[in-house]
Amino acid sequence: MTQVAAFMADGMEEVECLAVVDILRRAEVEVLLVSMTDKLEVTGSHDITIKADVVFDNGDFSKTEVLFLPGGMPGTQRLMEHNGLQELLLKFHKENKRLAAICAAPSVLGGLGILDEVEATSHPSVEGKLGGAIYTKKGVITHGTISTGRGLGYALDLGLELVRLLVSPEKAEEIRSAIQYDK
Repeated sequence: MTQVAAFMADGMEEVECLAVVDILRRAEVEVLLVSMTDKLEVTGSHDITIKADVVFDNGDFSKTEVLFLPGGMPGTQRLMEHNGLQELLLKFHKENKRLAAICAAPSVLGGLGILDEVEATSHPSVEGKLGGAIYTKKGVITHGTISTGRGLGYALDLGLELVRLLVSPEKAEEIRSAIQYDK
């Protein structure tokens, strides 16, 4: 079974994280909620506390196929500053494993050089922090093994894109229809 790890830092955008996680779980994709702190509870930028499955330092990512970074501030900054996550992202990129990020979080990938010559999108406020990315204003874009989303308004789209890539286009369409999401 495909496993996606969603990295949650205090100050993240809760809906960006949970909308993508919800869509993936509807497709029966295993999602591991990872706290970037030393506790399981993570409080988002709108004071909503979410309980993670594991803290980063105790995480086993050997079966993980996708790393997902939700945006939000200061959550994105905290992701960017986490050395263990940086190493994991670079390892996955080197191994051509899938990465996904939304809103401000693509700047984490950009800061590591992962987006060089990759068509990517992000919240406009971090467009200049995408390294050598080929910036697009599309809501969601996948270039090779990297999927990026522009912001909260595209969280469902990013979730459906990941289902399309990880499970099937038919499953993504089935979920889109079931949740009454008319694009």
